[in-house]
Amino acid sequence: MLRTLQALTGRTVLLILCAFLCSPLVIIIASLLWPDSAAWQHLIDTVLSDYVFNSIVLTLGVGCGSLLLGTATAWCMTQYEFSLRQVMRWLLLLPLAIPAYIIAYTYTGILDVSGPLQSTLREAFDWQFGDYWFPEIRSLGGAILLMSLVLYPYVYILARTAFSEQSPRFKEVSALAGLSASQHFYRIVLPLARPALFTGVALAMMETLADYGTVAYFGINTFTTGIFRSWYAMGNQLLAIQLAGILCLFVLVVLVLEQHSRRRIKYYQASTVIDSRHDRKKLRGAQNITVSLICFLPVLFGFFIPVLQLVVWAMSQLDTLLSADYLTLVTSTFSLGVGVAILVVCIALLFSYQQRWVNNRFSYWQIRLLSLGYALPGMVVAVGVLVVFGFADRQVNQLSHLISGEYVGLIFSGSLFAVMFAYCVRFLSIALQNTEAGFGRITPTIDDAAATLGASRLKTLVTIHSPLLRASLLSALLLVFVDVLKELPATLVLRPFNFNTLAVRTYELASDERLVDAALPALTIVLVGLLPILWLTKALDNVNKGS
Repeated sequence: MLRTLQALTGRTVLLILCAFLCSPLVIIIASLLWPDSAAWQHLIDTVLSDYVFNSIVLTLGVGCGSLLLGTATAWCMTQYEFSLRQVMRWLLLLPLAIPAYIIAYTYTGILDVSGPLQSTLREAFDWQFGDYWFPEIRSLGGAILLMSLVLYPYVYILARTAFSEQSPRFKEVSALAGLSASQHFYRIVLPLARPALFTGVALAMMETLADYGTVAYFGINTFTTGIFRSWYAMGNQLLAIQLAGILCLFVLVVLVLEQHSRRRIKYYQASTVIDSRHDRKKLRGAQNITVSLICFLPVLFGFFIPVLQLVVWAMSQLDTLLSADYLTLVTSTFSLGVGVAILVVCIALLFSYQQRWVNNRFSYWQIRLLSLGYALPGMVVAVGVLVVFGFADRQVNQLSHLISGEYVGLIFSGSLFAVMFAYCVRFLSIALQNTEAGFGRITPTIDDAAATLGASRLKTLVTIHSPLLRASLLSALLLVFVDVLKELPATLVLRPFNFNTLAVRTYELASDERLVDAALPALTIVLVGLLPILWLTKALDNVNKGS
């Protein structure tokens, strides 16, 4: 009886916690039922068409660019043996370490009028400004190109796995049927890999919709910049919330399309991991150089050039490396990242453990709802959190005024707790994926044996499951920690006064065109971002053994 009561209490607590974490999304979606007609009419007459057009073009453009780069590099890695193949196994993932807003700042400094490239051209050919044409990097096309360079690994990872799982016997069957190599690729390979490719493209598209730093710096009107402008510049909170709701619908459409592609397109294979080392075509001469360039160029432009420029800029700022301001900035960012990572992983562990014991549709959908947060743009989560915590502040102030006749001010919405709550909503999905996968590898007979010996569920979790989950928990901590360091829009909106992170400081300096000063915090983010890349490379090699 006592254990039953404890179980019910635990489920009730988790249900309340789930409702609390989902409240920002619910409020944002519900706000669409009460539109502000006057504000929307003004928006329709002015910039709404720009928001819609730019968001759609940017998202589709990055999706296509990521698909092209990710598919081409994955195909080369799985089908050919070339000079750079071994080193490219981990180099191709490096662009993931660079947030889109950092590569935007870096290439702006490189390609701008006063940048090193145009300055060298003017000196070499004795040109003056206006004597020549040069592409404008601060444009919609520039944003598509730069974001594709850092987001293509989402497609590459899934495409490489999908291609490596395809049996070499398919080539033989295609040859017997008289199909050429290109026909085999388009008729056999792509249809088999299509669900994986679409999933990777969907991830890249959702990251594009979530971006704020790049489009704000380039002056491109999208929904994320519109939300920020409506809330702060126009002072219309309801309009900002409803724009966030529309952006949520955009993201949900991408999610539905991705799920739909999985449901309707299903292909089955006899085996899952194919040792293709002896089936890769060995390249020589011009073919070897061509394939090596196809794989190396995305890494060159997506990682090495921007990082080299950041290093050059940072070298001139080494005197600030040990300054009190920079150490405070690093300490506050890392402390926030570690604290949020531990909190998020603990919450994910509780919900995953509940699903292990109460494996019903309710617990399943509970976790699916909590996993939606990662699909939501940081700006949307921040707006939802402001609404929830703003309401809580108003209630507390009314109660305080009723009791003491004084207002206590902003307690929740102006605190670090609001930032941490937003991170929990945003990154809980990452931890849930790791904890669910970890529990899935633990046989249920261990739980039965522990229960037979009289161990409670809490004791079983602490003494038995936790050691077995060590690898999953550490990977979840690492991934959440790095994502917290990279997160810009949610931190920018919710941070308390006089509190900065590396991402916000980089954005502030770059917005003031102090790109050299922004290099050191930006480089710090990139270097820390390499940690999950190394882990991911090892994991990918274990999955794709022999490919």
